Amino acid sequence: MAHNNIKILPGATVCEDCTLEGDITIGGGTVIHPRVTIIAEGGPIIIAEYCIIEEYSTIIHKKSDKQENPPKPLFIGAHNVFEVGCRLEAPCGHIGESNVFECRSFVGVDIKIGSGCVIGAACHLTAPQTLIDNTVIWGSEHHIREALEKQPSQLLQLDFLSKVMPNYHRLRKPNVHKRQPSRQSQDSSPKP
Repeated sequence: MAHNNIKILPGATVCEDCTLEGDITIGGGTVIHPRVTIIAEGGPIIIAEYCIIEEYSTIIHKKSDKQENPPKPLFIGAHNVFEVGCRLEAPCGHIGESNVFECRSFVGVDIKIGSGCVIGAACHLTAPQTLIDNTVIWGSEHHIREALEKQPSQLLQLDFLSKVMPNYHRLRKPNVHKRQPSRQSQDSSPKP
């Protein structure tokens, strides 16, 4: 990896004891537990706000043989939950919002994921496929059904984690701040 360019927005809770490599942007309100591995080897990874990434989870933006220049980012939408030990490998693309990747689940390189999906515990998705919104995959035979209701909000858990984790873990500090209005825009505003 040539260099790390880690951007942590205000409100994110990111433990020091995690591996972040490459060009990674972490949205406000997102919580990243210790022992998480996020590697952007094939291009930038953008994690939207209010995601939970639990211990031993791995997210890798894989290099592709058909790599574009500049490489396309891997965008992970808001309110996604990556439970303990899950693994996501993607060459680029978009992961929707409000998905749950349950414990020890695996999502391979040619899988597109909509919003509101659940990848069940220990399910391994390796065949190319597209999961439409609200798809639930579960069981050793990877049964598929449509979710009957929306995924519940994780905001209470996020609030709890953001308050408790600083008591037990060292955290990385946010390094991207809200932009101040530029001097030119202030000078050019109409005066009454």
